[in-house]
Formats: sequence, structure tokens, C-alpha cells
Amino acid sequence: MKHMELCHTIYRRSLRESDPQAIREIVKSTGYFSDEEIEVAVELASEGLHRGNKSSYQFMFAEVSERLIAYTCFGRIPGTLYSYDLYWIVVHEDFRGLGIGRALLKQTEETISGLGGCYVYIETSSRSLYEPTRQFYVRCGYTQTAVLENFYAPGDSKITYRKVLKRGGHVQNTENLRLHCAREPESSCSGADDSSSPVPGPL
Repeated sequence: MKHMELCHTIYRRSLRESDPQAIREIVKSTGYFSDEEIEVAVELASEGLHRGNKSSYQFMFAEVSERLIAYTCFGRIPGTLYSYDLYWIVVHEDFRGLGIGRALLKQTEETISGLGGCYVYIETSSRSLYEPTRQFYVRCGYTQTAVLENFYAPGDSKITYRKVLKRGGHVQNTENLRLHCAREPESSCSGADDSSSPVPGPL
């Protein structure tokens, strides 16, 4: 039944008044996150709702039958021209393993590309609990670029991944950047599990 429903998945970027509470339910459903992390996720959505275009946080939502089932939160990294952080990507526990995370990440990357983004960065935890999530990123074309030892806690390091997008909305007007972006091939996300990942912060 869920597979049939997912054929009608709708993606949107605009925030609605009901989204912060829906995000709370999605993040909580995974069982991955502390109460503090859940509140951070909700606060980012509330800020985006109240500040509108002035907020540095942008969102992509996936809905099925008018139910919010997954979302990403992302934004351009301050002080950079073409680099974006993917702060959160979370799929409701009831819909994991169905390819929603894969499709949502693709939609998000296409949006970032359309905004002129060239590089997408993701930070996550080194704990074994998040090994499936790290594999998800690798299968989706992300490359590990840095490790900060014991960043979150003793024995819990922060791992940074990066993906170079093939082209961005403004890249074609900048020859040097276009060459930069072409150095690494664009990868499609295949054979990956769905991800529920806060960035920054432990998964």
C-alpha cells in the first residue's frame, strides 16, 4: 500500500504553520535523536517560518496524501559563494526503506544546483549506529573529506562528506567555477537505504 502511495509523493519548499509540529513528529519517530536535537530541528523550522526569505535555512518537504513524511533543511554556508550545508535529512520511521530519502536528497540537490550551488557538505557522527547513514551518503555520490576526532564526545568524531554538483544555476556564467565543478563526476543515488540524519550533530 505504501509503495502505491509513494507514487503520488509531492515535494514542496514553502513552509506552513503546521510544519514545525510535523517535523517534531518525524524526527522523534526515528528514535535517533535526543530531546535537545529534536528541539533544534523544530526551532530551525520555526525560524524559517517567522523570518521568511530573511532566514538562512531552506527546506524541502515530501508529502503523501497530505501527510508530511520527510524533509531536508539546507542553506548556503556564510562567507562562501557556491557551498551549501545539508543540515538535516529525516524520513519518518513508517516510510524508511522505501526510497524516500534517496528521492528527497535528489530533489534537494537539484534545488541547490538551481540556486547556483556547486558543493554540498554533510556532517555526521562516527558512531557505529550511523554506519548505514554514512553508507547512504557514499552511495549517493558523497566523498569523505574530513574527520574531527572526539568532536561530539570521546570516541564520537565528526565526519564531513562533500558532493560536487555537476552544474548550478549560476555556474554556467562563471568559467573557472564550471571547471571546478566538473572535476568530480556527478553521482546518482542508487541502492541506498533511506537516511535520517541531523547535520550538524550526531545522527
